Amino acid sequence: MIVLQRQDFPPPGRGLTARLRRAARRIGLEGDVTVRLAGAAEARALNREFRHIDRATDVLSFPSGPAASAGGDYAGDILICLPVAEAQARRAGHSLARELLLLAIHGLLHLQGLDHETDGGEMLDAQQRLFAELSRGLP
Repeated sequence: MIVLQRQDFPPPGRGLTARLRRAARRIGLEGDVTVRLAGAAEARALNREFRHIDRATDVLSFPSGPAASAGGDYAGDILICLPVAEAQARRAGHSLARELLLLAIHGLLHLQGLDHETDGGEMLDAQQRLFAELSRGLP
């Protein structure tokens, strides 16, 4: 199950959760995932705490640990910084819905154990393929 937390933010568009469920199935990710839309202050604080980078970032992934890879019930959490996502969508010339899907797919791949900083392009190739498939019909 994919749970979307958005607090005071407007809904991110129709169908995001269903698309993310499809993405999780396609990559074989087992367990529940929480996707949280956050503000810049929260994203910056978590990025500083966990990555030692003192700025808001677009997406952070928090795998639940070994239980996730062993078929546990909870795969982990994904945090998406809405202000950063909005700015990236404007720069890319596409909708916020497309950007949120792209960032969430990125997070799901990290929860599955892929790492674009060390894998020679495997993760980003998978991200591109999934996004092309799942973004059809989005503005």
